[in-house]
This record gives sequence, structure tokens and C-alpha cells, in this order.
Amino acid sequence: MNKKKILFIALGALDIAVVTFLFVVHIVMLANVVGKTPEQIQAFAQGQGMFAYLAGHLDVYGYAFVIPLFVVLAANIVGLVLYIRKTTKKEPITVSSLSEEEKEALKRELLEDLKK
Repeated sequence: MNKKKILFIALGALDIAVVTFLFVVHIVMLANVVGKTPEQIQAFAQGQGMFAYLAGHLDVYGYAFVIPLFVVLAANIVGLVLYIRKTTKKEPITVSSLSEEEKEALKRELLEDLKK
């Protein structure tokens, strides 16, 4: 395998790991915060652990988890669009790539054009 292909596979695996981690953090935060009163959220924020800290410091949560997720997802969309554009480029048709029937039809068309 060439190094470029290995690099793309490693970047893809890293991207999947980062997005999965960020989604898991969001799901756990939603499970701990949604449907609770502000007093319950404050009580949860007084506890120990990463999620209690994030519930008490929403700016850290936003800058460390929400914004990076949107940036990664936007980069994935841009990368997908560029990849699709690259792979769907029409390659120029050469005479050697034509089948025998297509070559004969092309010859007939050229002869008709020359007769006119």
C-alpha cells in the first residue's frame, strides 16, 4: 500500500473515533440534563466527574465539545463534496477506448460529414 492510502485510512479512523466520542458525550449530557429542573441540574453540577463539571460549566462544554463536532461534521461534508466531484469527472474519450461497433459508427459519421 502506498503511504497516501494509509494516511487516508488513518485519518478516516481518527475521524470516526472523534465523532463517536463527541456524540457519546452529547448523549450522556442530554440524558443528565433534559427533563430536569434547574435545581436538579445545579445539584448534579455539584457532583464529581467530567459530566458534572460540564453541566456546571456550559461554556467549556460548548467550546470543547459542541463547536468541534460542528467543525468536524462540516469538514466531512466538504470532503465528501470534493471527493464526489473528483470521482465523477468525465474522462476524455479516446479512440482506443471505443469498442469496434462504436469505431465503425464513428467512421460512418465522419464519412457522411466529409461527403457534405
